[in-house]
Amino acid sequence: MAEPTRAAALARLTQFAPRMGRDYAALRNSDGGPGARCVSGLSPHVRHRLVSESELVGVALAQHGPARAEKFIQEVFWRSYWKGFLELRPAMWRDYRAAVARMETPPGLAAAMAGETGIACFDAWARELVETGWLHNHTRMWFASIWIFTLRLPWELGAEFFLAHLADADPASNTLSWRWVAGIQTPGKHYLARAENIARYTNGRFNPRGQLDEAAPPIEAPPPPPAGRLRAADAPPGGRVALLLHTDDLGFRPEGREVAGCEVVGIAALADTAARSRFPQGRVAAGFTAGALADAIGRILAAEEVAGWARGLGVTRIITPWAPMGWTAPLLDEVGRLCAAAGVTLHRLRREWDEACWPLAQRGFFPFRTEIPRLIAGLQPTPP
Repeated sequence: MAEPTRAAALARLTQFAPRMGRDYAALRNSDGGPGARCVSGLSPHVRHRLVSESELVGVALAQHGPARAEKFIQEVFWRSYWKGFLELRPAMWRDYRAAVARMETPPGLAAAMAGETGIACFDAWARELVETGWLHNHTRMWFASIWIFTLRLPWELGAEFFLAHLADADPASNTLSWRWVAGIQTPGKHYLARAENIARYTNGRFNPRGQLDEAAPPIEAPPPPPAGRLRAADAPPGGRVALLLHTDDLGFRPEGREVAGCEVVGIAALADTAARSRFPQGRVAAGFTAGALADAIGRILAAEEVAGWARGLGVTRIITPWAPMGWTAPLLDEVGRLCAAAGVTLHRLRREWDEACWPLAQRGFFPFRTEIPRLIAGLQPTPP
């Protein structure tokens, strides 16, 4: 994994760009182990927006064109689709968090998280996750399937395990992907890990023949609720403002079109103090987030320090990038309340990319996918 800096992300982006076309489409599902994967490894950087989705798509288009880079571009848009899906259904996140809080610790949980189940592939992946803060996407699907259908553990606790340790832990992508594997995101359609598939796509490193439940039915649960309306973002307030970054978007810059009419006189970042999981955050994930914060900006503020910082700059308006559903959004709510009490207003601005993509997550990904050419034409993504 590249260092948690924008410079490292751009270097890796340049290095991987030649493989974003047909190589990626042909080899992306294979996990031959560290050093043998045709993936960018940039998901932690995109998660914190040290590099943006628009920049990734811009590079892919410039290097390969829309046809050859189609699969890579679709994978980038999957991230935006998941975020939009949860933004349009915020109760899904709240219900999931409430279920986790009520859940007792089931037998077998500790062994699964320690990689001591006796299923060699699963145990190796559990250790890799804890030690490196990352897993290949196909491996995440196998892992989740074995967790749910073979080990018979609650999917919610598997999602929490990922949130604790993944350096790219994203509330929407993680929660909804676990739901999809379980068969409750698309009701009745679940993902079963099969020994033959694992052997083929790990290049023979693992073959759990006879160890997996390959006939388990999907989990029974209510389907996702209908899409609601996207909550409106604030308009740029104009004039002298302070810019408050946070770990959901450390790449938001004062020269962007989203802040038109504003004169940014100071920039700081909000400390990442919210608990992300029922389990303690892993060392690698915590280190990546801390490094990304430090790279983005030198000054990091606690929620109660934000209003005083703005007052010290001589401004009464703060702009901040929109935080989607997750642990940062409630923290911004608290910042807004504290600022209002001090006579300072907090304005949440949404990126053009998100404003265009999120409202389209009305149903499954395939209807969303048909909109990708139109989105690209409108957003005109360009390389960094």
